[in-house]
Amino acid sequence: MVGRTLPLTAFATVFVAALVVLSVTLVVPVGAADDVEPVPFEDTFRLGLTDETVRQTEAQGLSIPRVEVYYSAYEYVVGFNSVGSYVAEQGRTGHEQRFGQPVAAFVSDYAGANASLTDEGYLTAEGEVGFAPAQESVVVVDSRARLPSGPVAVPFSDRDAAAAFVDAYGGEIVPWSAVTDRVPARDPASASALRGAVENRSAWANDAVAATAERERPTSIVVGEDAESLDAAVAAAPPNTTVELPPGTYRTDGLVVNKSLTIAGAGNETTIRGDGNGTVLTIAAARTTLTDLRIDGVGDVGSRRSMLNATEIEGLNWSQNVELAYGRGDAAVRLLDAERSRIEDVSIETPASGIVVLGSRGSVIRESTVTVSGGSQDGFMGLVAMYEPIVVERSQFTGGRDGVYTHRADGLVVRDNAFTDHRFGIHEMYTSDSLLRNNTARDSNAGIFLMTRPSGNLLVDNDVRDSRVGISTAGSRSYVAGNVVADNGRGFNVYSSQSLYTHNTVVGNDVGLRAGDALATNLLTDNDVVGNGQAATASIGPLRVWTVGDSGNYWGAVPGTDTDADGHYERAFRPTGSVDGRVQTTPGAWTLARSPAVDLVRTVQETVPGLRATGVVDVAPRTTPARPETLAELRDSGNATEVAG
Repeated sequence: MVGRTLPLTAFATVFVAALVVLSVTLVVPVGAADDVEPVPFEDTFRLGLTDETVRQTEAQGLSIPRVEVYYSAYEYVVGFNSVGSYVAEQGRTGHEQRFGQPVAAFVSDYAGANASLTDEGYLTAEGEVGFAPAQESVVVVDSRARLPSGPVAVPFSDRDAAAAFVDAYGGEIVPWSAVTDRVPARDPASASALRGAVENRSAWANDAVAATAERERPTSIVVGEDAESLDAAVAAAPPNTTVELPPGTYRTDGLVVNKSLTIAGAGNETTIRGDGNGTVLTIAAARTTLTDLRIDGVGDVGSRRSMLNATEIEGLNWSQNVELAYGRGDAAVRLLDAERSRIEDVSIETPASGIVVLGSRGSVIRESTVTVSGGSQDGFMGLVAMYEPIVVERSQFTGGRDGVYTHRADGLVVRDNAFTDHRFGIHEMYTSDSLLRNNTARDSNAGIFLMTRPSGNLLVDNDVRDSRVGISTAGSRSYVAGNVVADNGRGFNVYSSQSLYTHNTVVGNDVGLRAGDALATNLLTDNDVVGNGQAATASIGPLRVWTVGDSGNYWGAVPGTDTDADGHYERAFRPTGSVDGRVQTTPGAWTLARSPAVDLVRTVQETVPGLRATGVVDVAPRTTPARPETLAELRDSGNATEVAG
């Protein structure tokens, strides 16, 4: 035991000595309001509204009141879209620990900008809206001014201009010093709002499934009795009827269905087989149903882009190249502007993509199986969804690059599916407001991977194991709740911002949570992070405070951490720290963590701005799990060496 603790003690002694010298000699200028000026808002690190919401708001000619703040312990100017988002950030747990004290603040100045409201009450300004020092400004609160995102407070550098606005549109004038009391905090990561969004997307998906339920369509043609081939049957069948496929194999060299039909087989005894050269079946009509059959004989061109010469793709941007590559290749089934269509109980084997859905809002793929040959790098996508929301549920995807790949498919729902042996189980690009719920992923590079500026995505109750990365999030304003990530290389890549991570179970990974280097605006609370090689790691960047109010996370049972039995450790816990990060694995680490030497290190770091620590701190760590039943299930299944505590 002595041999294990001496390196920690030696480290603390040397580090304390260095900090004492630095604390005496280091002078960190804090600055003052008259030392700095506002910067172009696009040059700030922006918080509050999402980029897409800002674009839509400004495209309507509306004006967003903004705040810019210089902080003593953060190197960039922080910009807030709305005074309410500024108020929300000031009230976050650990705000001062992350940013230090405000050095200077500036607010949008609507004096002289001829501010007015539209008939809907939306704020507009005919003149230029500059910035004025916040302390010299007043703010109109409780007026009729609003934006599509909600009510807004309107700042003015001139009280007379503010009074004229109040006369026209109501409200009250308050000094800047009163905004934290008078302006409601607009928190994009509100737990209640995010839970409501989950139920709203679930309800939309339920409605979509009900709307595409197999309609009472009379059988018009039985293939083999009324028509010699599937192609002939589809050509002859009247719209809104059923084409029946008895047991057997039906060949086609690329069938296009351009009328609303139901094509129904007899389960696995019915096969539609392509000629191995292209897409087997294209559905180009709304309200078309494909059910109870198998499909094979797909062409092997995963990317149609690979067949074009350089002149045909010259000038395409990156997104267009991706759309061409992933959306135009061979597939077993392609839905093309086929709104409210349905693929159910269909089994697909393919060397290219399984199902490609372009447009086709409200379509449903359910209870189907897609197997892509060629492995996670050589094969292609199980399902591709682009441009419109669809529902993918109760299906199994095996092999290929991605199980489900989405591109600009805002609002889609992927739930109750199983993914195995992929590059990424679910891979979202440019996709926002989606719901990924109750999916399982195994043996992949990443179970769920979100990238390219998404916002408002909801990841709930998913289970990812035995992968290099469990769940990787990017973008902003996401809700990540109730997920299990176990026995992965990394459990979570926490690369998003303004997002809420709560009640997740992170067990048996090499690294439980890896924080990105973005501004520390995520909320992490009531997560169970135990039995990992490293509980958390963090790259360069500001200190991340992973506590909400007085509710932190569970980092495992450590004797002596809760002497007053209040349910929390006696002090803050730093899972990325050189001492706290080893309390689960190194005897004597907790004793050292409470020593006067380590306390001095922390005091100096928190007092001297230039020495503020990076990494992660939980200021109210739990001593009991948030989800003990889930931890017990993982322990019983052998998924971690120490999970119950």
